[in-house]
Amino acid sequence: MIGIVIPAHNEEQHLNACLDALLEAAAHPELDVAVRILVVLDSCDDGSASVAASYPVETLALQARNVGRARAAGVAWQLSRGASWIACSDADSQVAADWLLRQQQLEADVICGTVEVVEWGELDDGVQRRYLSAYQDHDGHRHIHGANLSFSAEAYRRAGGFQEIVVNEDVQLVADFERVGASIAWSALPRVYTSARLDCRARGGFGDYLRSLR
Repeated sequence: MIGIVIPAHNEEQHLNACLDALLEAAAHPELDVAVRILVVLDSCDDGSASVAASYPVETLALQARNVGRARAAGVAWQLSRGASWIACSDADSQVAADWLLRQQQLEADVICGTVEVVEWGELDDGVQRRYLSAYQDHDGHRHIHGANLSFSAEAYRRAGGFQEIVVNEDVQLVADFERVGASIAWSALPRVYTSARLDCRARGGFGDYLRSLR
């Protein structure tokens, strides 16, 4: 079983699009494995829980305000229910219809995918050029995104799991995957689309990086 983990902190404006895309990926006609989607509602005081409740997905609520803890709790929940593969994304992103299928085809312990910005919002052309000139959206890249990170249950256990930290929990985990010798595919094939939002949920994350380019 594939277990998808989506941490969400006050994401009612984005969660519909996220879950619509995930359900489409889970229903891909060439995918030959069951999929369970879990939304980890972390300190939500908006309508995120109501949005999630309108979809055929599971939810887990906690009061941590900590994305590392939210991801760790979500993965533990999925592993306890028999997941052999974990796929992580974010509530403000949308996965491609073949996102899960591409992961299966890569046959690695860990897959670090890229993200494609499809909505630049208030960021001007200069910021876009600076971002795109430094970003490597191709196989062999070295980017790490919690919005496009997947791994086997066995490799996750060997690496020790997500640390309960408020930023760079994905970077930490990939470093631990490297430490234990997991095979890592740095691939642009599993596609994830996101927006250049500046009201970022974690200081020091992707949104702050985009802000620094202004």
